[in-house]
Amino acid sequence: MGEIRDMMGTFELYQPMELDGALDLLRSHGSDAWILSGGLDTFDWLKDRAKSPSVVVDVGGIAELQGIEVNGDGMRIGAMTRLQELVSHPEVNARYPILANAAGRVATPQIRHQGTLGGNVAQDTRCWYYRSGWPCYRAGGNTCYANAPDALNREHAIFDSNRCVAVTPTDTGPALVALDAQMEIQSVGGTRMVPAENFFIGPSTDITRMTVMEPTDLLTAIHIPGRWAGAMGYFEKVADRGSWDFALGNVASVLDVQNGTIFEARIVIGGAAARPLRLRRVENAIAGRPINEETLEEAGRLAVQNARPLQFNAYKIALTRNLVKRAIREASA
Repeated sequence: MGEIRDMMGTFELYQPMELDGALDLLRSHGSDAWILSGGLDTFDWLKDRAKSPSVVVDVGGIAELQGIEVNGDGMRIGAMTRLQELVSHPEVNARYPILANAAGRVATPQIRHQGTLGGNVAQDTRCWYYRSGWPCYRAGGNTCYANAPDALNREHAIFDSNRCVAVTPTDTGPALVALDAQMEIQSVGGTRMVPAENFFIGPSTDITRMTVMEPTDLLTAIHIPGRWAGAMGYFEKVADRGSWDFALGNVASVLDVQNGTIFEARIVIGGAAARPLRLRRVENAIAGRPINEETLEEAGRLAVQNARPLQFNAYKIALTRNLVKRAIREASA
């Protein structure tokens, strides 16, 4: 098992004040560089020496990475925007309440005042085998310790586990996928926009990463279109404790309901796979149907159809089923 030293190794610290300077540093140092935003995930890694970058690039002083801008009926949110700002911002609450609610369920008030939206979506998994330094698949080894017969895997994946059963720790990610957000990623080579649904990746795509971010990339902003502004929505997180804990399961949904019938829906679950998982099968099944118990039961059944629980997390099947049912019922209330 990895040894917890609680003392950081040495590194060079850079604090650029302009975006171009940060991108140049990332280009120059590549995989040897580590991006520091709110620092809450970073300091865990560095203190335990599970990660030992030679260069840390602190982007906290770059003004264009911060703030919330309303653009027509949509919104641009800088990646360095603090989570608490999302919770308290009137336009976020009016237009995209599920994002404000999701941000409000992250950890504790102290952490929400320090943590950033970009950091919340880009953080690595919290699987304790991986983070404690065990040589698992995700760390470049040849086994998954969480999938062993005697493993402690109560918090791990029930969907899409390809060798690795770690889950995504983000609470805001499911909301961004449900809202059809676009992730603005910059490097010295230019800017690209990636749909939030494709920003997060599972182990079958790349077992060593949880997002599409390359070492020279910087997540600069999140763009939310106006399609779901003001729509009926719902977010719920289930955790062992009311604060601090990561989700055992969460769900985000937005619905377009017309005359009591579901015209369109987007339903995304977290804490069940390595990425926020959009339930397209459920969305397609409930489109054109009234919101009644029969529709809810069918949605719950389809939501867990492909679940493959581990020894100690079968409870996530019932949890996911009920979360999805509530996500439809309460979003339309």
